[in-house]
Amino acid sequence: MNCLQNLPRSCNSIMSSRKFKFQSASHTCFVKLAMNHREKRLMNATAFRQICLMQATPSSTSGVSTEDTKESEEKSDIYSNNMTEAMGAVLTYRHELGMNYNFITPDLIVGSCLQTPADVDKLRSIGVKTIYCLQQNSDLEYFSVDIEAIREYASTFDDIEHLRAEIRDFDAFDLRLRLPCVVSKLHKAINRNGGIAYIHCTAGLGRAPGTALAYMFWVQDYKLNDALTLLLSKRSCFPKMDAIKSATVDILTGLKRKPVTLTWKGAECSSVEISGLDIGWGQRIPLKYIESQGSWTLHRDLPEGRYEYKYIVDGEWVTNKHELLTPVDDKGNINNYLQVSDDDPESLSTALWERLLSDDFDLTTDERQVVKQFLDDCPDAE
Repeated sequence: MNCLQNLPRSCNSIMSSRKFKFQSASHTCFVKLAMNHREKRLMNATAFRQICLMQATPSSTSGVSTEDTKESEEKSDIYSNNMTEAMGAVLTYRHELGMNYNFITPDLIVGSCLQTPADVDKLRSIGVKTIYCLQQNSDLEYFSVDIEAIREYASTFDDIEHLRAEIRDFDAFDLRLRLPCVVSKLHKAINRNGGIAYIHCTAGLGRAPGTALAYMFWVQDYKLNDALTLLLSKRSCFPKMDAIKSATVDILTGLKRKPVTLTWKGAECSSVEISGLDIGWGQRIPLKYIESQGSWTLHRDLPEGRYEYKYIVDGEWVTNKHELLTPVDDKGNINNYLQVSDDDPESLSTALWERLLSDDFDLTTDERQVVKQFLDDCPDAE
């Protein structure tokens, strides 16, 4: 299926007959009441599916209010703008057009989020056995997706499994840290369920393709660049290659960390924070004021890699002229950055990082064995 978000917005009226009305609050209440009875285990699966789908029946064009359509379009506009700014590429997602996806390989699909229980039926009809959701609860709430209703409905079937593994949106470092265990969980589910796996985040343009790419690289023995070429030939997306490379080194070296100290000099301000670094641009860490030095300090243990960050001094975003600065980008933005690396030029991690920079990077047979053993041994986490 082609990416529906690439259709012009004028297509909304054409697609309106395929939209679904879904009132999550009343639906959730109804389902929970039904499922709290002692006869839950004896409840007829077909009847329960009807309950799940009751609020997800296709609506007529007249049933979709102009206000609802406008609100959904505005949310898509905001999300697309945020995604473009955070990812550094022009990306568009139209939630109001429904679920969209692409087959990357015959047994691997990357797509956008499920929106109603009825989407489970759509995926079952094309042979999907594992649905893998990478969204956080805040992502789901933004577009009013009732994930529990979807999971409850999927649980009534014995030929499909719905799994979750949360990764923070627009955050390459969070993707790096979580990717090994996320791919491990996917690997085990595919071995257990067989068939086709459907991997999705919100838009299916960042976290989901990144996870699929790592799975192809670590499990299916693709060279990383070959996997990327195949992925991009099937779906327009923007997986974070640096996160996948860094996660690969983390698995092979045990996520080595080094202590780092960042300092803002000046006693005239009342608060200093840092954003970016290893916490993402949506988070902040306060620095501690050292009165004897007249400066603000942050001590942090960071895995090897390159980190961009910015200071927030009394609420104003600024760079520190005494620390390394990035070049000015095409939007006029500039950040501080630091490179964390092993001091030993002969170390395993140093050699791995050098190889990662090559155009034809691949893992050795022994390295692949280490990665696969890690994926087999990594404990699952919901």
